[in-house]
Amino acid sequence: MKSIQTYILTASLLLVLVTTALAQELNCTVTLNYNQLFSQQNTDNANLNQLKNVISDFINARRWTNDNFSPEERINFKLNINLIRSPKQGDYEGTAQLIVTRPVYGTNYETVVLNYVDRFFNFSYLPSNPMYFTENTYSDELTHMLAFYSYIVLALDYDSFSKLGGNPYVQRAFQLVNIAQNNSGSSSTWRSSSDLRSRFWLIDNLMNQQILPFREAIYTYHRLGLDTFVENPIAARQQIMNVLNSIQQVSKLMPTSVLINSFLDAKGEEIYKIMNEASKDEKQKTFTVLSQIDPAKTEMYRKLLQ
Repeated sequence: MKSIQTYILTASLLLVLVTTALAQELNCTVTLNYNQLFSQQNTDNANLNQLKNVISDFINARRWTNDNFSPEERINFKLNINLIRSPKQGDYEGTAQLIVTRPVYGTNYETVVLNYVDRFFNFSYLPSNPMYFTENTYSDELTHMLAFYSYIVLALDYDSFSKLGGNPYVQRAFQLVNIAQNNSGSSSTWRSSSDLRSRFWLIDNLMNQQILPFREAIYTYHRLGLDTFVENPIAARQQIMNVLNSIQQVSKLMPTSVLINSFLDAKGEEIYKIMNEASKDEKQKTFTVLSQIDPAKTEMYRKLLQ
């Protein structure tokens, strides 16, 4: 017969396993494209084959919050990395696309919350150098970027479920930017002198008081719009129209906002489909606003008038 101590040990191990499973918040699908590196002499394909799993494990196996998530509650997002150059062995230059999704209540549909492209996803990686991350230290570019984007994902997801609910993770992402800025080995994309779509400006937008109405609109769009659409499509469309009006006002203050532009990249076609069943008057109002805040898709929005 097993001793009481054995039962206690077994129960403790099970509790740890259950807690660990519940603690993991993120479910990131990583794709790593390095076809453009095949012709480069310094490329080590063995390193790159391992890198995809290392990135996935770094994001998915780590606890990023104090909240517990069941497996079906984990936040889905994609990180599509495209490596373009390898100046020397272990150094890589490329781009990364971050696509954050969220389920819509009462449906099997997943909506894209954010579609953001990092045009300077540059880092060093060698299998012999393990990836360590601590909140208050800059260890290397890759781990810092992955942690930063993990907090961005959390911030946007929490914002979509409660008004400004992502504040704690915005603050953590902001702290990572400050730490990187104080490290001479970090890239320029952590600084204000960088491209207007860089990581610096992404977090600057999220912290900016002028853009708070937009962040509040993320909640309105998802919880009061999409999540109620099946039950009451007319009221849901009105909420989405309110969101578009809020975005229009913020866009006048910050016309180059990377956050707003990334949101519209994610939502443009979805909004068009939602409002395509609206009244003629609503369609006209929708077109007027969208053609101003998202002019690149004007021809698609113009179909609302047909």
